[in-house]
Amino acid sequence: MIYARSARKSSRSDQALDKPSDRHKTLDPLSQVFSLLNVRAARCTRFEAGGNWSYRFPAKPALKFGAVIRGDCWIDFGDEAHHRLVSGDCFLLANAPAYVLANDQRLAPEDGIAAFDWTQSDVARHAGRDTVLLAGSFGFEASDAGLLLDALPRFLLIPSRSPSAAVIHSTLEILDLEIRGTGIGAAVLTDRLADVLLVQVLRAALDQDSGEGLGWINALVDARIGKAIRLIHEDAAHPWTLEALSEAIAMSRSAFSKRFKSLVGLAPLDYLLRWRMRLARDLLRRGATVSATAAQLGYSSESAFGHAFKRVYGHAPKRYWRRQAIAEKFPLNPNKLS
Repeated sequence: MIYARSARKSSRSDQALDKPSDRHKTLDPLSQVFSLLNVRAARCTRFEAGGNWSYRFPAKPALKFGAVIRGDCWIDFGDEAHHRLVSGDCFLLANAPAYVLANDQRLAPEDGIAAFDWTQSDVARHAGRDTVLLAGSFGFEASDAGLLLDALPRFLLIPSRSPSAAVIHSTLEILDLEIRGTGIGAAVLTDRLADVLLVQVLRAALDQDSGEGLGWINALVDARIGKAIRLIHEDAAHPWTLEALSEAIAMSRSAFSKRFKSLVGLAPLDYLLRWRMRLARDLLRRGATVSATAAQLGYSSESAFGHAFKRVYGHAPKRYWRRQAIAEKFPLNPNKLS
């Protein structure tokens, strides 16, 4: 079970003092995506086990991480895909499928959620400490979750022998201390460390196998396509055309379109449209009017902006703005189990 922590929302009067169009410009593209999706750690846990054991965990449309900090075990996805994990291995699960963690694959797995009282502690124990794992989940804006989840493979492993393993291990050591500790600010530190760990794992994945299987994330480190993405992110309101983007990165239009789509999964102008609309949602969420949002993103009229917004999200921006206002007036219980 995961507890979702709600971030503090500023008032609409506070938001009016900001410059929404500049909010993401100083960030690199990956940081911009994380900022827009409000990627954040939801909860971090520690699992200690001795003897023989096997636990199954349900599928969940979420992003999870896991790391073995002592001993070894197996992770099994039930479709003949299983991997042995050893101390120092770290992994991500995107659109987390059902899986089994075990040190003995012959055992019938128990329910890993029901077997422990996760509401009372972030540490679960089974008959010893021969094997120790850290785990956690990340929350983000559900409507745009696919932007991140679809770019990742189901199972992304950073093995202990990876050149980046030492840096990741340092973060895991501190994270482990904070999960077990009761010091002031432990919850804040575990959340921030998990955020750091996520970026470190993605960096490591880009370094190994040239980032194969990482979708648009891999495109960020491509010399030319990465530059095109940065241009779009830095000035989304610019009247970009296929010709202007291809000229800016010194490629022919056909070669640019083909390579962009092969790496990102979208045509360049489709990516531009979706990025603008994600910025639009952020502006509307922070209190901007529909007309101001349209102007910020370079649209000549509300109707043109509304058509683009509906094309991506299936409904008019005013409907989204009203729904967001209601959500802020009647927020969900932040302690509700999900």
